[in-house]
Amino acid sequence: MIGVAEALIGLALLLGLMAAGIHVAVAIFGIASLGTLLYLGMPLLNSFGDTLWGTLNDFLLTAIPLFILLGELLLRSGVTERMYGSLSVWLNRLPGGLLHTNIGASAMFAAISGSSVATAATIGTVALPAFKERRYSERLALGTLTAGATLGILIPPSINMIIYGAITNTSIGKLFIAGILPGLALAGTFMLAIAAFSILSPGVAGAAEPRMPLRARLRCLVDLIPPTFVFAIVIGSIYTGWATPTEAAALGVVAALVVAAINGKLTFAMLHQSFLSMARTTAMILLIITAAFFFNYIVGILGIPRMLSNWVADMGLSPLGLILALMVFYLVLGCFIETLSMMIATVPIVVPMVVQFGFDPIWFGIFLVLMMEISLFTPPIGMNLYVVQGVRGEGKITDVMVGSLPFLGIMLAFVLLIIAWPGLVLWLPSAMG
Repeated sequence: MIGVAEALIGLALLLGLMAAGIHVAVAIFGIASLGTLLYLGMPLLNSFGDTLWGTLNDFLLTAIPLFILLGELLLRSGVTERMYGSLSVWLNRLPGGLLHTNIGASAMFAAISGSSVATAATIGTVALPAFKERRYSERLALGTLTAGATLGILIPPSINMIIYGAITNTSIGKLFIAGILPGLALAGTFMLAIAAFSILSPGVAGAAEPRMPLRARLRCLVDLIPPTFVFAIVIGSIYTGWATPTEAAALGVVAALVVAAINGKLTFAMLHQSFLSMARTTAMILLIITAAFFFNYIVGILGIPRMLSNWVADMGLSPLGLILALMVFYLVLGCFIETLSMMIATVPIVVPMVVQFGFDPIWFGIFLVLMMEISLFTPPIGMNLYVVQGVRGEGKITDVMVGSLPFLGIMLAFVLLIIAWPGLVLWLPSAMG
């Protein structure tokens, strides 16, 4: 039977292949196949076809293309630009001005997109031209865009939570519910930090924005109705028990089509672009998930999770010591491997171990999402850094990295907070049953 050394060598080889640029699905399937041939034999490898069919025939996974399509439709229907303008009218009088709008708009778009990269690209495209016209600290403005976009995979709906739930057989609805309070609390913490930066160093926020009459600001609230409507349809149908996450995603797509039609953006060209982008992203994600399910299956047969759990127990690590070690592990790993790859490669091994140590899989799912958020703006692989720099189209990427550092510290402190106070994550799912 496989030992600890062989399991760690296999994990190191898998992460090394990913870091070398090998496609995630190819790396995962290759390591799973190698382990099967070495320890289990060819007949079990031939069962991959059954795994492929069983995985892709899961009704839950239909939610992934639907949520991707939902974000694409809202992006191309003009909802985001109007939403940003409306929020700026209400938030620009706070210390920090439009910097708060970056966080607020990111949080609101996260509630309908499910993707951090999409949030970074969308909000960055809308926000950066506004900052060029004002005397804001460019680095801090870029940092708020990078950090705010990470909320895309924490505030529900979240594609990463769907994948985590599918792999670990955890309730997607409970994961969504558990992400609400941490997501709102993190967004609020970012805004408090911006206010503190602006008060301590007034020059970073530029000149004060002119105050609009109350009647004009109230009129702008109309532009917040479409994203709020879609969010209420999707999340409300899940929380009331009226729809599964997959059915809620379908309802969200219908609501997005209605919004696009009202805005006069529902054309065949727009639908073609939305469906094409959705198909490309979905194909990539489902290929990775299929390989991950096979990897999970082989890892379970080989008894690796139980063996590693016993090994960690023999080391004398307490539950707190284990979770702090995993925090460091994911922090280092996130510097070199993309978030989805990192999650899918490690979840089959790590989750059984942390559950055996007494951690709630719902809580650990939020912990893992937060660590993936951190990896989105830790160099050199942090995707949000490159997305924001790509939208910016000038200057050096080091400006984005430096501007993101304060928010990186805030997120690390926030992870320590949910470790010390797990009720922040688990209270709402428990209260709602």
